Amino acid sequence: MPSLDARYWESRYHDHNTPWDIGYPSPPLVHYLEQHTTVEDRILIPGAGHAYEAVWLHQQGYQQVFVCDWAPSAFEILAEKAPDFPKSQQLVQNFFTLDLQVDLILEQTFFCAIDPGLRDDYARQAHQLLRPGGKLAGVLFTHPLQRGGPPFGGAPGDYRAVFEPYFEILKLAPAADSIKPRAGSEVFIELKKR
Repeated sequence: MPSLDARYWESRYHDHNTPWDIGYPSPPLVHYLEQHTTVEDRILIPGAGHAYEAVWLHQQGYQQVFVCDWAPSAFEILAEKAPDFPKSQQLVQNFFTLDLQVDLILEQTFFCAIDPGLRDDYARQAHQLLRPGGKLAGVLFTHPLQRGGPPFGGAPGDYRAVFEPYFEILKLAPAADSIKPRAGSEVFIELKKR
């Protein structure tokens, strides 16, 4: 497995080797945001990549959206599509070193892009970043974990074991509105900080 560090991800964006990039906001995430958030919410998108969801949120009037990615090149699309998106909310750093408080962490491919050995650390850090009653919501892949990656998958039971120590599981079910190539291979999670 390659070293999944800042240099690795920057080279993927630099070489345009981003097969996970669907080119627009993920439908399950947009549907969730439309139903469960307000423009006053502070939202973090870790491993944001080209940040299509952040662009969508910005266009809807959300002012407190933070994007985090190791790769500076990842934010080129964000800068092009939302040139007035605050630079101070574009965090080029390691998710595990972030120090801020948010109402929602929006998960789109990041959890499944990190080394599976870091999953407990991810759950702990997400818990730390959320305000009391805050939520972690988004999509995770369900192909077998032993498949080479990234992305790395897992079974719903595996995900439950990672998150239950820190979160009340409100939803962990097949995503109803995945894009066609991912239909049947994603679960949607909605987790509330304990």
